[in-house]
Amino acid sequence: MMNSSGVAVLARGLTVVRGDRTVLRGLDFTVLTGRITGLLGPSGCGKSTLMRAVVGTQAKVTGTLEILGRPAGAAELRSRIGYVTQAPSVYDDLTVRQNLEYFASVLLPGRGSRDARHAYVTRAIEDVDLASHADSLACRLSGGQRSRVSLAVALLGTPEVLVLDEPTVGLDPVLRRDLWDLFHRLADERGATILVSSHVMDEAERCHRLLLMRDGRILAEDAPDDLRIRTRSETVEQAFLHLVDQADALQEDAR
Repeated sequence: MMNSSGVAVLARGLTVVRGDRTVLRGLDFTVLTGRITGLLGPSGCGKSTLMRAVVGTQAKVTGTLEILGRPAGAAELRSRIGYVTQAPSVYDDLTVRQNLEYFASVLLPGRGSRDARHAYVTRAIEDVDLASHADSLACRLSGGQRSRVSLAVALLGTPEVLVLDEPTVGLDPVLRRDLWDLFHRLADERGATILVSSHVMDEAERCHRLLLMRDGRILAEDAPDDLRIRTRSETVEQAFLHLVDQADALQEDAR
């Protein structure tokens, strides 16, 4: 059941402190239901920390963070959110199908759910185009294939929100294109809300909306076309650099 407000993720004053370092600095943003929101910024800007906060695994989070109308980390959200980390989460000594069957049994335990588990596993394998490798051991897969197995795990059970932490890093251009086509099908056909991070600016053009981050702050929250128009830039990368220069100038003036 989707959030009737049209907002899947709502953050107000979201802050994360790790030791003596403030990683996220009072973030205010929204992620709209059924849309692909790109979280873009350089490595170390806080993207992964923000994603862990959204899925409820990040410690020392303050401020407001609601997912589908519930506080982040609430028990009832566990089956409604799919999460893909940067490192593939698969067991090397299991086949693709066995990996998915294991995680499906955690999601839907019991003999009475056997048919549903089988349907989830079959569809997830087809979604990520691994039917021809379904019975291959994970240790024999390429890096890109292992990443697709992790994505398939996240797709089990038809989650309403998908949180994908740099899912295309290290992949070849063809596979990157195919994954982005899948993301759009999930949003368009299943109404999934997708929050996907990247430090590759050309992927921004594939998103419905963007959150541009730098140094633990949100520099901009806008659609790609609107962002380019507002900054009078030809590309999102140029728009990002314009906003960085603008933020640096404001900090310099404040000193």
